[in-house]
Parts: sequence; structure tokens; C-alpha cells
Amino acid sequence: MERSTIVRVHDGLHARPATRFVKLAKSFEADIELVKAEKSVSAKSSVKLMLLGVKENEEVTVRATGADAIEAIEALIGYLENPLSGTGEEGAAPAEATPVDVAPRKEPVAAPAPVSIQGGIRGVAASEGFAIGPAFGFFPQEIKQENRMLGHDEIPAEAARLRQAFATVQERMDRSLAASNLAESDRGIIAALKDIASDEELTEAAAALVAGGIDAVSAAIGATSKIADDFAAMDDPYLNARADDVNAVGRQICLALLGQDDANLEAIPEGAILIAEDIGAWDLARAPLKRIAGVICGHGGATSHVAIIARAHGIPAVLGLGHAVHELETVNTVALDANSGLVFANPDEATARRFHDEIAKAEAVKQSLKAYKDITPKRADGTVIEIAANLGSLEEIEAAQEAGAMGVGLFRTELLFMRHIHLPSEDLQAETYATLAKAFAPYPVIVRTLDIGGDKPISGIDFPVEENPFLGWRGIRMCLDRPDVFKPQLRALLRAAVHGNIKVMLPMVSGVDEVRATRLLIDECAAELKAEGRDHAAFDLGIMVETPAAVLVAPMLASEVAFFSIGTNDLTQYIMAADRLNPTVAKLNDVTHPAVMAAIALTAKAAVEAGIMVGMCGEAAGRADLIPAFVDMGLTELSMSPSSIQRAKKCVLDLGAAPDQHFP
Repeated sequence: MERSTIVRVHDGLHARPATRFVKLAKSFEADIELVKAEKSVSAKSSVKLMLLGVKENEEVTVRATGADAIEAIEALIGYLENPLSGTGEEGAAPAEATPVDVAPRKEPVAAPAPVSIQGGIRGVAASEGFAIGPAFGFFPQEIKQENRMLGHDEIPAEAARLRQAFATVQERMDRSLAASNLAESDRGIIAALKDIASDEELTEAAAALVAGGIDAVSAAIGATSKIADDFAAMDDPYLNARADDVNAVGRQICLALLGQDDANLEAIPEGAILIAEDIGAWDLARAPLKRIAGVICGHGGATSHVAIIARAHGIPAVLGLGHAVHELETVNTVALDANSGLVFANPDEATARRFHDEIAKAEAVKQSLKAYKDITPKRADGTVIEIAANLGSLEEIEAAQEAGAMGVGLFRTELLFMRHIHLPSEDLQAETYATLAKAFAPYPVIVRTLDIGGDKPISGIDFPVEENPFLGWRGIRMCLDRPDVFKPQLRALLRAAVHGNIKVMLPMVSGVDEVRATRLLIDECAAELKAEGRDHAAFDLGIMVETPAAVLVAPMLASEVAFFSIGTNDLTQYIMAADRLNPTVAKLNDVTHPAVMAAIALTAKAAVEAGIMVGMCGEAAGRADLIPAFVDMGLTELSMSPSSIQRAKKCVLDLGAAPDQHFP
């Protein structure tokens, strides 16, 4: 049994998306292969899958044989057709979030040859910012192949020693994954490394070399070098960067064979610049990152895991210096301009002063925004403008709280459904929503009911094949047709409402009939819970305004619901008739287009006249250049990525008087 599709995973099946794909494949008993251009590999091997080089927008075929082959193909095809698969914890990343643990969307370029420029060394600008501080060299001793031939009677013991080394490395990585102080973004990277360390492609290749009479250390180096070379030869920068990961895993296996612990970064002083020829993502993820002011590395590029970790923690990084990094082994002080990729060894007084000035400016901006964390921004007339967070999982709560979120303006429940092989139970959903409500009480938490369609299917729901899933059976349309899926979610939300200020909004609404049908189901669920003697409470019901139909009948809808939340991402693509995932029409996906701004204004006008709250939960809500216009239209709630919250609060406070700009 097989099925073909076009891969929509952003940037294709590189490290973490491949790891998650393999994990999903392994949850099925069926034998599963992924086929690209007549070449097939096991879908249960991360290394083989990545070496297949599957890119975004390429056609592949999923082939499965076994008792659960149908379920396997449906789940894996759904994964491949979701643009954000593999970028969030155990599932797809939230739709409007900007993941901090993925490489920049611009196409990475190869590192230029290191050259001296005005006393500086040129590398790859991998994580922006400026840093200057004492140099901390990290140059562990190179492990060399012994190239020792084994006697026939030595092979069994050497093979057992190799197996134990692989097991030791996996156990060490498991301990790292279990650490409570590990950031979620780093956890995903270590999980990907562990997957490489346990992949049959690597373990069997090393075992075959030992069986042929090569010592275990040489076998481990040989096997990892071969796979690393295969990655390095690929024409995809994301997959090129996996060569460093494979070599890092190989080093750990060799150290385990030798009974040695690798040099670690525990001794790095506060404010130091880490300098290394190469550093494994595992080493960096476990390092005291708050002490590190900057990272300089001979290997790596903008898509390497070292760069991803640095960006996630706001650490300036210049990578890809090549052999020129050894010029820095003996320096005392180093400065790096990670915006342009320049490194300065023992900078002179003028250069040091320039760096300190740049650092001070950046820190001033950062600190000034922190002052807005606990501020309640108000319009000139005293109306409070709630600045809330868009979230997709409970793991994101802490970041939103640290940013000063005034509740949650959008909780995307689809991730809760996508991360499980089967539909999540009512109890699991109730617990999730209650945890969210408690975390932000007394602020409101707006939960969007299941927004799943053919473009991002889940296990347990069979979706029809549609020419354009964005215009198909999705959101409230699907939920009303599947009360067996919808009612457990509504019951869970009623139960969670006991614990905080839960509000519920419906996606993809086109008319009042959908709202009224949902109300009947809510009443039915409430009656059932009452009969069962379960605690529950009523919640405000609102809608996302994201279809042109909803805009045009907004006055009618406003009389039926408690609030509007404008979803600018989908609203823009529907108003402009331009698929937001299609790069050839990307320029049309502009929220500032007069037609889109007019639709937002019409929606706000209907809400204000009806006396209900109107907010926004699309990416545009965090844009400082648009916030004045949105506030002027009457929006009183803006929900966004946590990283934009403090700047948005400042923007509202800076308005002073009502802005001059008006839209029809």
C-alpha cells in the first residue's frame, strides 16, 4: 500500500523534522519506506531519511506493509503535508509562532573564505549581536584512529565493547534530556543527536567494521566519518550541517570506548567568549549558557545546531572561521560582531570602545522594554488594551509569563491533537485547559476549538482529498460534522472553566448558523455534565473573523457572540485570494493592503457598535507600525508571540492621543 504527496514541511526533512517523522513511523508495526525519485529508504531510520535529502515541495511516496499500514500512511502523509511539522515539542509548531529553534528563513549561504579585514577575521554571522570579553578556548584533544587489526578471537569482545559504548552514549543523552534545567529548544536538538546515536545505519556500519577485524575506536570513527561525508556532500545547507552532528556523536562514542570524559564547559567564566574549532550541540546545550557572552567556532554555519542554540538563548555567534580560529587560541580578549560575521583578536582601545557602545545600546533597548512587563497599557481615554500571548502548548506558558502577557489571546488546540497517535481524551483535554486557566488567572484565556483540516490532518479523523484544503472541510465545518470529536472538547472546556477565565472561540466561521449549532452542542454538553454530577462552568463564546463572509455579516455575528478575534493570517489570504504558503504570490499576502485593512476596520466597527470585545490574534497584532491603527479602529486586545509583548505594550503607551490615521 502506498500514497504519494508533496512535502510541505518547512525546509524539508532535516534534523528534527526527520527525527519526529521517524518517531511517528516507529509507533506503527508496519514496515514503512519513504520513496523519492525511485530511491527508497526505511522510514524508521533518521540517518537514511536525512540522507535521502527530501526537500520542501518535492514529491515523495510513503509505502507501508503490515496490519496498521493504512493508519501509518494516513499519519505520515499528514505529517509531510504540514509546513510546521517537527518544529515544536513532539509535534508541529504553532501556526503563527516564529520558532526560535529553527534557522532563519532566508536561504543560508556558504561560509566565505576566512580573511582578515581591518584586523578582523571574517566568518558566518550565525546569531546576531555584539560581544567582547575574555577568550575561553575549548580545544579538546583530537581522537585518532588506532587502525589496529584484531585477532579472530578478539572480535567478540571488541564488538561487545562497541555495543556498550553506544549504550553509554545513549544513556548519557537520556540523562541530559531528563534534566529539569534544559530549555525545550535544546531538548529537541539533543533528542535528534540521540536518534543519530541509536540509528541502525551508524550502529550496524560500525559493528560491520569490527566484525571485519578493525578495532572499535577506528570503527566508530570510520563509520561516523563515512556518514558525515555523505551529509557534507549534499547540496542542502541544512543537511550539510548534520555532518557536524554525526561527528560529534562519533566523538562521544570514542570517548566512551576509551573510558574518558570529554572536556566540558563548566569552568567557563562569566562574560567569556567561547572559542572552539568545533563544538558538539550536546556539549553546548549542557553548558552554563548564561555565562557565555559569545561563541566563535571554526566549523558550523547559520543552519547548524550550535547556531540554533545560540539564537534561542540570545548569544551572539560567529561560526565557520575554518583554520583561522586557531589564530585565537592564545588571545586574551576577543570581540565579535555577529551582525556582520567579524571577529577581532585583542581589539585595540578604539575597537573595544565601539563594541562596548554597541552592547550598551542593545542592552538599553532590552532593559527599557523589560520595564513594560507589568504595565497595563491604556488608550488615551483610559480604555485598557490587553496584550496577550499566542500559545500552542503548556511548555510555552513560562515564556509568556516572563514577557508579561495579560492572558492568552489564542491557544491553538490542534497541537494537543497532533502530538498524540490517537484523539486526546476528554480528561486529558480538561487537564490541559485547566492548567492554562490557572496559570494566567484572573486574565482571560481564549481557547480556539479544533482548527484542523486537510492541510494538517490528525489521527482519528479521515479527511477527504481536496484540491484546496484551505477552502475545504476544516475548522468549525469539520467539528459540527463530527460531534464525536467536538463534544469531548466542549465538555473539557466547560470543566476547565471552573478553574479560571476560560473563553472559547470558533475558527472558520462563515455565518450565524454555525454559532447557533455550536451553542446547542454546548447546552447539550452542560446538561450531560450536570446529570453526571461533574463540576463545570459557562464560558464566553466568540469567533475568529478570518473569512470574507464573516466580515460581511459581522453585524449579525456580533449579536450572537461575546467577542471577535481577527485572524489576520487567514483573513489576508482569503481577502487577497493568495495562498499564504505559496511563495510565488507571497507579495500579495500583505496585511497592510487597503482591502485587508478595510476588512479589519469593518469587523471592528461592527463589534464596537454591538458593545462586544474585538481583538486580533494574527501575526500583525505585534507590529508596532500597525498597532496605532488597530487601536484607533477600536481593538482592545492584541495577542502575539511572547517576544513581541513588551514592545507592543510600549507602543500602546507611546500613542498618547488617538492616532491620526483612520481606515474606512
